[in-house]
Amino acid sequence: MIRFLQTPGPIKKVVLGGLLVVICAAMVIVLVPGGILGDAFGFQSNLGQNVVAKVGSQEISVTEVQQQARSMGRQQFPRGLPQALMPFLYQRAADNLITQHAMVVQAERLGLTVSDAELQDELQHGSLSPELFPNGTFIGEQAYDDFVSQFNMSVPQFEQAMKDDLLRRKLMDMVTGAVTVSNAELEQQFANDGTKVKFEYAVLTADQLKKEIHPSDAELKSFYEKNKQTYVNSIPEQRKVSYILIDTSKLAGQVQVTPGDLQRYYNEHMDEYRVPEQVEVRHILIKTPPPGPDGKVDPKAVEAARQKAEDILKQLHAGADFAKLAEKDSQDTASAKNGGSLGSIQRGQTVPEFEKVAFSLPKGSTSGIVQTSYGFHIIHVDEKQEAHVKPLSEVQAQIQPVIAQDKASQMAQNLSESVQAAARSMGMDKAAAQNKLQVTSTGFISRNDALPGMGQSPEFMDAVFSAAQNAPPDMTNLKQGFVVYQVTAVKPPQTPTFEQIRSRVESEFVNQQATAMLAQKTQELSDRARALHDLKKATREQGATLKTSDLVTRKEQVPDVGAMSGPASVVFTMKPGEISGPIDSGTSGAVLSLLNREEPSPADFQKQKDQVREQVLQQKRDQMLQLFIANLREQMEKSGKIQINQQVLKQLTTPHNEAS
Repeated sequence: MIRFLQTPGPIKKVVLGGLLVVICAAMVIVLVPGGILGDAFGFQSNLGQNVVAKVGSQEISVTEVQQQARSMGRQQFPRGLPQALMPFLYQRAADNLITQHAMVVQAERLGLTVSDAELQDELQHGSLSPELFPNGTFIGEQAYDDFVSQFNMSVPQFEQAMKDDLLRRKLMDMVTGAVTVSNAELEQQFANDGTKVKFEYAVLTADQLKKEIHPSDAELKSFYEKNKQTYVNSIPEQRKVSYILIDTSKLAGQVQVTPGDLQRYYNEHMDEYRVPEQVEVRHILIKTPPPGPDGKVDPKAVEAARQKAEDILKQLHAGADFAKLAEKDSQDTASAKNGGSLGSIQRGQTVPEFEKVAFSLPKGSTSGIVQTSYGFHIIHVDEKQEAHVKPLSEVQAQIQPVIAQDKASQMAQNLSESVQAAARSMGMDKAAAQNKLQVTSTGFISRNDALPGMGQSPEFMDAVFSAAQNAPPDMTNLKQGFVVYQVTAVKPPQTPTFEQIRSRVESEFVNQQATAMLAQKTQELSDRARALHDLKKATREQGATLKTSDLVTRKEQVPDVGAMSGPASVVFTMKPGEISGPIDSGTSGAVLSLLNREEPSPADFQKQKDQVREQVLQQKRDQMLQLFIANLREQMEKSGKIQINQQVLKQLTTPHNEAS
C-alpha cells in the first residue's frame, strides 16, 4: 500500500495536524458538551481493567482514550492543557471512540467497503495531497514508516484507520444523501440571517454592583458552612518523591558506532534504501475541453487543441527552447512557470499513456504528441535513473545517528535497571552515588508541578501518583530517558478551613450576591421603562448606562449584550419603540428598545440563494446525522453490541483521578 512522507520539521507538523483532522473530522459532531454519551451508558459488562468499552468485537483501551483526550486537549489548548479539564476530555474521548467504532460496524453491516484503490486515491487527491504528492510527485517510501511511527501505529494499523475514516464518510453520505431544502426554508433562513436591527439599550453591570456589597465575617462564615460540601477535598493530593533521572542524551557521548554496526543495520534495512526507476521530465500540455451536458466532447475543439500542440512541436523541431515554450504556451500552469518541469516521477504516479512514453524515451529526447484524458502533451526527458539500492557509503550519515540513539537508549535502560536494583538493596542515595548520578528530593508536589530535569511530565506524574508510599523504588520511561523513583510521603486531599480560603469564600459570596442583585435590578429597570414608555428616563432613575448599537445581524455581538443569537435575539421580533424584558448576559443585564429594522431585499436573496442553500443543507445534514448516530448508539447499547466498563470510565472521569 501507499508508503509516504518525509520527516523535516515544519511540513511534518502541518501534516500531522492535518491527518489528525482527517481521521477525526467525521466525529466532530459528537464532540460537544452534553454529547450522545451523556451521563448514563446503560450497559454493564465484565470487561478487563484496561478496557473502557467494547464495540462489536473491537475493544477500546484506557490508553486509547487517554491518547485521544490528550490530542484533543493539545489542539484546543496549544499553550498548555489545564489538568482540571482532563476528566471532561476523557469523557468526550470515550464518546468519540465508541461512536467511531459503532459507525464502522454499521457501515460494514450495510455492506459498505473501501478498496486499496480508494485509499490510494484519497491520499493522492484528498486533503493531504499537497503534502504527500507535491507537484503531483509521490514523496517516497522510507519516510512513510517514519511518519506512521509518530502515531505509535504500524503501517497496516494506520492504513486501516484511514480506511475506517473513508468508511464512516460513506455511511454519512448514505445517511444524509436524501436531505433536501424547500424554497420556503431558504427564504426564512435568508431573512433570519440578513435582517439587521439598531437599538438603544440600558446596561447594569455586575462589577458596578459588587462595589456595593461589603459582607461581614459572620455572613462569610455562614456562606462557608452552607456551601462546605463544594470545598470538600478542594486542596488536591500532594506527594513527596525522590528520583534519579537517567538522561539518554547525556549518554550519547559514550556511544561508539562501529563499521560492523553500520553494515549490520544496512543489511537489515536494505529495502529502505531501494530507489525505484524514475525519470526527470518536462511537458507542454494543451488541454482538451471536458464533455458537455450530453456527455460528448466537441470534436472541433479537440482538433483545435491537437493543431496547437502540433504547431508547438514544429517549433521544437526547428530548435526552439523547450522550457521557454512551456512557460509561454503550456496550459499546466503549475509546471509552466518552471519551464514545464514535473521533477522526478516514478511508475504509477501519472496516467498510463504519459508514463509509457516518459519511461521509454532516452535521456535528452523529446516525444511526439501524446494524448491523455487531460489533453495533448509533448514530453521531454531531462534525466533517467535506473532502479538500484543506495550503497552504504551514501546512507551512512543518516544511519549513524539512528544507531547511536538506539545504543544510547539501550545503555540508559540498562543503567536504569541497575540503578533500580541497587536502590532497592541499598537505598536511593547510595545507588545514585555508586553510579555517579544525582538524587532529587522534592517537597510536597501536585500533579501539575514542573520538576527539575524533566519539567512538566504527565507520564512521570501518572507513575508517582499511582505508587504506594515507601514502596520499593520503581522505574518508568520518559521522553528524555528513564527515571528511578520512590514516593516518600503522601498528603491526601484536604478540605480547607474557613481561614485558609477566606478570600475565595468572600469572592464567591460577592459574586452570588451581585448576580442576584443584577437580575432584580434589571427586572426593575425593564418594569419602570415599560411603565413610563421611556427607556431613557428609566435609565436615569435606575442609575444605568444608556448605549446605542450599530446595525447588527443575529450572527454579531454587541458589548454588554452578548451574542445577538442569544437572549438578545428577542429584539428581532419587536416593533420600533417597543421595550424588552430583562436580558441577562452573565456579567451584565440590559433592557432593549428597537430603533430601526432593515430586512434583506428579494434581489439580495436571488444573488445569495445558492450559498444559503448550501448552508441550510449542511445544517439539516448535521441534524440528520446527529439523529442517526443517537439512534444507532441506543440500539447497539440495548442489543449489547456496545458494552461500557462503568468502573474504569468512572476512574478516568473522576476529577481527582484525572491522570491515573
